[in-house]
Amino acid sequence: MLEQLADLVNGDAALVRRGRHFTGAFLVEARPRGWLVHVLRGRIERVEEGPFVMPSWRFALRADEASWQRFWRPRPAPGDHDLLALVRRGLMKFEGDLQPLMANLLYIKGVLEAPRAAQMERGATS
Repeated sequence: MLEQLADLVNGDAALVRRGRHFTGAFLVEARPRGWLVHVLRGRIERVEEGPFVMPSWRFALRADEASWQRFWRPRPAPGDHDLLALVRRGLMKFEGDLQPLMANLLYIKGVLEAPRAAQMERGATS
């Protein structure tokens, strides 16, 4: 699902501007799969799909694959629509250095919602 993330995010000037103060790598885990997302000043440099041997990341967002699939639906149900809603329901965990995650939360939410927006656009043009 995250294979096209760099194109989706880097093509959104407003989102890149929102993340301009964030540089680092973070892990998105949809058990059993995982991706390392490398960001430089709000632009996605690359997305690596695991498995990894000792990956380096600042923070991780971990949930099972079913939770991510519900999150990425074009119109997710209440409680599946937001990262913090998933955390509150116990379906997702934030791990690692949470300061950069919380300082850039709107940007991270926008990055991870980009696949959903792309699906919505494809559905509107179909």
